Amino acid sequence: MDVITAVRALGAAIQEDERYLAFMKAKEANDADIALNGLIGKLNLIQLSYQNEASKEEPDQSKLEGMDAEFREIYGQIMLNENMRKYEEAKNDVDGMMNYLIQILTLCVNGDDPATCEPQAQEEACGGNCASCGGCG
Repeated sequence: MDVITAVRALGAAIQEDERYLAFMKAKEANDADIALNGLIGKLNLIQLSYQNEASKEEPDQSKLEGMDAEFREIYGQIMLNENMRKYEEAKNDVDGMMNYLIQILTLCVNGDDPATCEPQAQEEACGGNCASCGGCG
């Protein structure tokens, strides 16, 4: 089996994983949530308005502050939405799985035994100096 075939097989296995399936279900629920999508649309409009105002030669600080407050309010509403909460949780699970898989691949590329190599837990691997870090899970 060549590397590309093996990666495609891994991709198929990922798509059968319960974490991936939960993520896709949560994504579909988000996409179908009309109220949530309305809030996201408002948030995007506020962000565009903010960027337009901020890019002016003399931006109106009171307008920027008002838009910032409105942005925070709507963002808070979005994050309180049950579908968004489930989506974020499922996304974090998939991101964690992918980070783990990438760590295993990195160990293999560095010469470790593919059958036995095991990434260190983030707590063990982290020395506290983020300058040399590839990112936390």
